[in-house]
Formats: sequence, C-alpha cells, structure tokens
Amino acid sequence: MPTSPSDADPCGPYDLAVIGAGPAGLAGAVAAADQGLRCALIDAGARPGGQYYRHPAPGLRAARPDRLHHHWPVFAELADRLAAHRAAGRISYLPHHHVHLLERREPWRLHAATGADGSGRATLRAAAVLLATGAYERQLPFPGWTLPGVVTAGGAQAMLKAGLVLPGRRIVVAGSGPLLLAAAASLTAAGAEVPAIVEASTYLGYARRPGVLAATPGKLAEGVAHGAALARHRVRLHRASAVVEAHGGRGVAPAGGWERVEAVTVARLDADWRPVPGTERRIECDALAIGHGLVPQLELATELGAATRVVPDGTVALRVDARQLTSVPGLWAAGETCGVGGAELALAEGELAALAIAGRAPVAGLLSRRRRLRAFAELMAAAHRPGAGWSDWLRPETEVCRCEEVTAGAIGEAVERLGATDARTVKLLTRAGMGWCQGRMCSSAVACLAGMAEPVADSRPLSGPVRLGDLAALPED
Repeated sequence: MPTSPSDADPCGPYDLAVIGAGPAGLAGAVAAADQGLRCALIDAGARPGGQYYRHPAPGLRAARPDRLHHHWPVFAELADRLAAHRAAGRISYLPHHHVHLLERREPWRLHAATGADGSGRATLRAAAVLLATGAYERQLPFPGWTLPGVVTAGGAQAMLKAGLVLPGRRIVVAGSGPLLLAAAASLTAAGAEVPAIVEASTYLGYARRPGVLAATPGKLAEGVAHGAALARHRVRLHRASAVVEAHGGRGVAPAGGWERVEAVTVARLDADWRPVPGTERRIECDALAIGHGLVPQLELATELGAATRVVPDGTVALRVDARQLTSVPGLWAAGETCGVGGAELALAEGELAALAIAGRAPVAGLLSRRRRLRAFAELMAAAHRPGAGWSDWLRPETEVCRCEEVTAGAIGEAVERLGATDARTVKLLTRAGMGWCQGRMCSSAVACLAGMAEPVADSRPLSGPVRLGDLAALPED
C-alpha cells in the first residue's frame, strides 16, 4: 500500500483527489473509479469509514463490529468496492494523510502532513478535488464542562466504536439534536446505564413541515427504533432542559484519586434557552456525553474563497450547485461540508459529485433522494438551533476556550470594555481559538458571546497545525 502521494503518483496527476474517507468520500471515490477515473482517497484516519463508520482496530478482535452501527451492510459493500478498485490500481487509498493546504493550479496541488504523528509530508496532484471533510461537534460551555468524565456525545460513540470502551458506567447524555438518541441507544446497548437524556429543544419544530417528514419515512423509523430501545432500558427524556453545571468529586485511582464528574445539575429552559429559576435538579453520574449538533469543516474551501451559506441551525456550509460543484472551478463538495444531514445524504451527494466529475448525467433517483434528505436536514437544523439565552449558563470564571484557558469573563471584557464586535477581534485580544484545536471547540460560543448576528466562515491559510519545517519545504511559488 502506498504511504504517500509521491509514492503513489509515478505517472502524473490523478483524475480526482477525494479528501475524507467517510460516507461521502467513500461513495465518491468508488463511484468515480467505477466510471474509469484514477482516484486518490486521502484521509487523516487510520482506516476508511470516517467518524460515522468508525470501527475497532483489527488487534481488538471485535466479534461483531456491525452491532455498533446502523446500516453496516452499506459500509461493507463500499469497503469491498474500495478493495477491488485498489487491487485494480484505480484507487490509491492514503491513510494518515492530513491535507492542510490546497493550491489552486492546473492541476491542483494538495499538501499533507503524513504519518500517525504528522511528522512526514507529501504533495499530491489532481485534476479535480472532492471535499468530503465532514464535520465536528459544536460545544456550548457551562460550569464544570472541563472536568474529566465530560466528553462529547460523538466522542462517547467513538470510544465505543473504535476502542470498545465506555466513558463511564452511569452516563448522562445531554445537548441537542438527533445524535443524542443514537448515542444513548449505543451506550445502553453496550451495558451502560443512562439515567437521562437532556434535550434542550422540544422537538416541536419537526411538526412545522409534516410533508418533509412524510417524504423521509426511514428517518421516522430510525427515531422510533431509538425510542423503543431507550424505553426498554427505562431511559428518561427531559425536553426543553439543559445541563447547566457539572460537579466534580474524587475518583478512585492507584495514585490516590483525581477530580472527575460525579453529578450534573439539570434545569428547564424557556423558549430562548434561558434556565428557569427553581427548576434545577441534580442527577448523579460518573460521565456526561454532551453535544449540540455538528459544524461543517470548511477550512480548505473557505481559504480559496468558496461561497458559503448559513444553515438554519446557525452554522455555515458550502454553497454547491445541482451537481455538487462549489463556486471554485474544479472543487466539488459532498456530505456534511454542504450542511449536516447524515450518512444517507452524504452517500447520495458523494455519488452525484463523482458522476459530475466523470462527465456523466445524474441519476434521477439520486437527485430525488438528495432533495428529500436535504429538506429533512434543513428541518432538523431549524428544530435544534441553539437559543440566544444559553449564555446565561455561564459564570465569569467559566472557561470558554479550553486550549488557551480563556474565560467568559475575559471575552465579556473584550466586548464590553475593549470594543470587540466580532470573533476575530475577540481572538486577537484574548487568544480564544488560537490553541491546538484552532477554535473547533469554542468558535461557536465565542461568536455568540461576541454578539455576532450572523456566523462567518473562518478563513485561514492552513487547515491544521503545521510544523515550521514543513512550511519551509513548500516551493517558493
């Protein structure tokens, strides 16, 4: 197996480079190879599948990894097709390749950090690029969210799917969005106790467009299946509620213990997500899995000036045409980069993009599926949009940027006393968003606290941390 694009590219540029090996990237790569294109499938992870199809390493010898996933046969078929195309030389699969820079040339140049530790570097050339970089979780901070034992909802699923471990034995699942139901169902199936799902929305937003729900019966069936599984485990759902504080205690460890979450305070929310005084209750737990939906990962495209749109949940996604082409010629996008909509939508968009890149006509069934699923995605985003009052959970000493330890009080001072009116100015004054994650954990919260009415797509020259030596090695032009 080639370990770098330079090893895999002895005969000139690829016809297509696909960045991301999740549902959209896998579907796009194998569909393009089906049409005769020579493809590179590039991914930062160790195995294909992305976050959605994350699965245990072979060394763990999982007997039934399919039991951790919905629609596992879909992934199995894609993996088989990928293997066949790799054997035939039509796809070069390049794991542990983090593309941090796209150069808009003829052909495109993709610069990547390689290896599990990112210590290597490689450059890849391709006539076209398909972005399938997925999304990351949106976090809204609250007192105690930095305690050990507090993880993201997707992180809890990743621990289970990839490591076959649980973040705790008694796990509260909280936040907003359909990921909470899926996460809770997975955790209970694995033996965890979930005393409560704490959902900040009311689910009433879905009733505003019954036609969209009727057009996607599979989504309804999936929700019913999750609900039935949780009912069997007697998991209680708290709607219009939020975890407003996590409490720490001394755990058990050979070295004498450490502070970790031992309980959470849950409060009812009003229509703007402000806690209702007097409704607080305490729930004992040893772990908290929390998240407020997903944020499309767009850095590679926005640095090139690709057009974006605001999604109903307040996030920013790439704007694409009917064939998944962005506003940048030669740059296509599929899946969560176009707005979070789930694996089924990502699969359809990846295949549509591949057909367009290969110069083939779109399949009517794919177009219809994308239309129905994209409409559901927009409805879902509107139903779970965070209310403006969530910041009432915060105290001045609550950390908002974990990497740089920037508090809500420091951000408030930057806005109220120093005159910051946007997230970038807050970043310059406080260093919020300048840490290792580059704002992925705190950017939504910082933008809200800065009083931004509309989100703005972040633009930066590089999409991830890069060593100075790798920058120096780039061609002068």
